[in-house]
Amino acid sequence: MIAALAKSIFGSSNDRYVRSLGKYVDAVSGFEPAISAMTDEELRGQTDIFRRRLEGGAKLDDLLPEAFATVREAARRTLGQRHYDVQMIGGIALHRGEIAEMKTGEGKTLVATLAVYLNALPGKGVHVVTVNDYLARRDAEWMGQIYRFLGLTVGVIVPNLSDEERREAYNSDITYATNNELGFDYLRDNMKYSREQMVQRPFNFAIVDEVDSILIDEARTPLIISGPTDDKSELYVSVDKIVKSFVPEDYEKDEKQKTVVLTEEGTEKAERMLEEAGLIEGRNLYDIANTQVVHHLNQALKAIVMFKRDIDYIVKDGKVVIIDEFTGRMMDGRRWSDGLHQAVEAKEGVTIEAENQTLASITFQNYFRMYPKLSGMTGTAMTEAPEFFDIYRMNVVSIPTNVPVKRVDDDDEFYKNITDKFAAIAKEIKHRQELRQPVLVGTVSIEKSEMLSEFLQRENIQHSVLNARFHESEAHIVAQAGRLGAVTIATNMAGRGTDIQLGGNLEFRMQDEFPDLTEGTPEYEAQAEKIRAEIAIEKQQALDIGGLFVLGTERHESRRIDNQLRGRSGRQGDPGLSRFYLSLDDDLLRIFGPQTMFARLMNKNLEDGEAIVSPWISKAIETAQKKVEARNYDIRKQVVEFDDVMNDQRKVIYEQRADIMDAEDVNEVVVDMRAETAVSLVTAHCPPGSYPEQWDVAGLRESVDLIFNLQPPLEEWLEEEAVEQETIVERLQKLADEKMESKPAELGLERWNNYEKSVLLQTLDHHWKEHLATLDALRAVIHLRSYAQKKPIDEYKQEAFLLFERLLVSIREEVTRVLMRTEIRLEDPPPMELPDFITQHIDPLSGEDDTADRDAGSVLSSLGISSLNIPQPELPAGENGETMTPPLSRNSLCPCGSGKKFKHCHGQLA
Repeated sequence: MIAALAKSIFGSSNDRYVRSLGKYVDAVSGFEPAISAMTDEELRGQTDIFRRRLEGGAKLDDLLPEAFATVREAARRTLGQRHYDVQMIGGIALHRGEIAEMKTGEGKTLVATLAVYLNALPGKGVHVVTVNDYLARRDAEWMGQIYRFLGLTVGVIVPNLSDEERREAYNSDITYATNNELGFDYLRDNMKYSREQMVQRPFNFAIVDEVDSILIDEARTPLIISGPTDDKSELYVSVDKIVKSFVPEDYEKDEKQKTVVLTEEGTEKAERMLEEAGLIEGRNLYDIANTQVVHHLNQALKAIVMFKRDIDYIVKDGKVVIIDEFTGRMMDGRRWSDGLHQAVEAKEGVTIEAENQTLASITFQNYFRMYPKLSGMTGTAMTEAPEFFDIYRMNVVSIPTNVPVKRVDDDDEFYKNITDKFAAIAKEIKHRQELRQPVLVGTVSIEKSEMLSEFLQRENIQHSVLNARFHESEAHIVAQAGRLGAVTIATNMAGRGTDIQLGGNLEFRMQDEFPDLTEGTPEYEAQAEKIRAEIAIEKQQALDIGGLFVLGTERHESRRIDNQLRGRSGRQGDPGLSRFYLSLDDDLLRIFGPQTMFARLMNKNLEDGEAIVSPWISKAIETAQKKVEARNYDIRKQVVEFDDVMNDQRKVIYEQRADIMDAEDVNEVVVDMRAETAVSLVTAHCPPGSYPEQWDVAGLRESVDLIFNLQPPLEEWLEEEAVEQETIVERLQKLADEKMESKPAELGLERWNNYEKSVLLQTLDHHWKEHLATLDALRAVIHLRSYAQKKPIDEYKQEAFLLFERLLVSIREEVTRVLMRTEIRLEDPPPMELPDFITQHIDPLSGEDDTADRDAGSVLSSLGISSLNIPQPELPAGENGETMTPPLSRNSLCPCGSGKKFKHCHGQLA
């Protein structure tokens, strides 16, 4: 009671914070007269002045008022748009690393220019993150006019760019990119073998557009770079045929958890059919030998029962394309992991692509937390404010609208079934279209949007459908959704990025109606003036009718998505109306709703076609949504908790890779690895505190021979009195160092350094890849520890730590083994004595298979290492003066014409 009274008098904490920023807005306005009086050259020169002040010790906060005034004037001159005072408040929030919640139509894209320009002045780079490639290109070109006018460079990252193009874009003062491209570039950079190949520079500051969509919705799944494994397409097809013969009694599904498991009868049926198909060994499905088949069976069951076409995915050009459940967009290039995507491909009868193994992965949470300063903007963030603070330490600031909102939000209408609901929707839309009122209809899936489209077609209602199938034209469809009589069906409105303006959009109408005209020409301007007049008339007519009518066909799991849809109406003080239509068949109500409410409604014998409108129902639906939001938060939090464990390890590995790439000489690292390997071998076979008689001398001899390629006189050493483990370690290290001393001289110091660096990096990558696969397997089964009253995340941390320690030991041993066994041959090699290593030899010079030579390549191939990055030898000119190229094999004749083998002539390693 007292808190409510205080809030009514003093305002909320958000209101008080926003009011406190008023002094900065006044300061910006104070600079406006002087800035406005500048010439274009003087205004452009402001950037150099600000940079000199920063070099002189000034802080960004000191420059804020004048810099914001400069951007405001530049926007007025280039775009014809002047920032409102409330937009200045949004810019201050972004600069401070906060989330600016601004209603749709309040100009978030323009607001970002304020904080972007200010933070780009130090020259460390600013990233503006968008949800799709179209917005990245559009905003880079549109807002880029302001930055280029002020002397800053602008880059954009979209798919299919070369590394050189990406590097140039990242080196710009301001870089526009999608969240996926940024994350994948980070992972790819940390798989490269030199700094020169990397495209990103150190992180500085990022502004995330549609921050709730990127940092909340899409953060439920990590980014993964994977490589193909063995082809198992026949197994997927065989298991798919069996699962498709199952009936609902053979399995139990849980739609809340999105899981499906076989019943006892279903298991027996599966065992019988798999045995007949010859896919399992024995008769027990859960024998250890049948683990892989069980995995494929579970994934096929999940694909067939839980994943629906046109809801979770679509089939396009013979490929299964995932649909983003929040935005309804196609996610080209993204694939479900762990064989699920292959199971869906088998279900749909399309070509099954090879299953992938994880090579690198990161969650959006851990990627964006690497930025020293991060901010974001969206129309709906307050409902997720606790999560933004818990995960990202970002506060949400609700920015007031420039003009008060006039939109009316009606209570929900509730129907008994989906048929009655869609019939009522079609009737309402027809009525609105007769009034010529623009209507935006929101659906939660492609399937529902196409079903509603059929209802409207029966009523002869002209309409446009906006979903993943028409992704290319979505901006054009959205831009014209505010025209008189327009009916637009949209699958979620999250992150569409295009304003719905009453009367239509001039730019898009010119593109659609006069594509051949060039902007700026007299013909273009003449047509634009006509269309501008038409838009003004249409807008006034739309305002008189009541503005845009937003109609939701059902409630989404998240209140934010519903609010995003509602927010499309009533921009910049326009009138508007929103209403949601619900039924008992809706997924949210069927799966998560309070069952007692539905029981009461059914007991009252709700008549066909009859609707119930009650604030109480709307409140109950909101309660169900809160439940789902809390559950989804737990899922995302769990993803972060598990990835935090891997993230600590990933940082260590990536830092080690960076140190190796930056080092001119890695010999010191190699020597340390050799010393640590010697210590670990001796400690393992000669435990401290034990007597020499208890030592495993035979095992030590075998390990030393395998890893160090040495045969030390261990028995002689042990016959000495008072021999200790430290003595054996010192002698072993001395022998190993002596053996390695000659190799750099034989090959040449520079080449040997490159060779060591290549061995280090490739061994590191190989074992890291295997470690990721092990962690994936551990993650899949660790939840079983909960049956022993243990917390899975704690168990995962312990197991992952032990695995990481083992990983580091394996890397040290393999690097030592490869380098100790590397032999530089300057003459014909003697007959092979170690047939175990003659499977394949990757020539350090050519990278080609050379099985007649025996050196480190044979050992590397056993490790799965494909090539070593050692420079090619420089060859003299041939007899005709042409530059020679090395042959494919070192055993081939030398191209100089001497008649000798290449390796004995110009291909010698000396």
